[in-house]
Amino acid sequence: KAMADKVVQAMGGDVKGKRIGVLGLTFKPNTDDMRDAPSLDIIPALQGLGATITAYDPEGEREARHLLKDVDFAAEPYAVARDADAVVIITEWDQFRALDLDRLKAAMTTPVLVDLRNIYRPEDVRGLGLDYTSIGRA
Repeated sequence: KAMADKVVQAMGGDVKGKRIGVLGLTFKPNTDDMRDAPSLDIIPALQGLGATITAYDPEGEREARHLLKDVDFAAEPYAVARDADAVVIITEWDQFRALDLDRLKAAMTTPVLVDLRNIYRPEDVRGLGLDYTSIGRA
């Protein structure tokens, strides 16, 4: 719930009617394990507040389809950003560490990136013009 609140705050306090892209659904990278995955709490909380979710996970989609309702699943990370009001990184897959952030930003409606795993340096992301929120950093 606290992580969902972080996303809401990053989006100005309201996610109703907003499209949120989610990168990573599994409990940890390099697995399809969904047990105790943060996405199982974060996504329904955001949906309950009126957000629409598009998600991508390199290995967890099959299992996630059984556990998450009303989620649009994308075939690749940049499709998650298409027309998104924010993109949220939940699982720290290596491929998310190497995203072309300019390309990600260009696909988004609003350039808001919420990094719940602190995989990027704030100054690097903000330097590209993204509104960047991470966890436990000034």
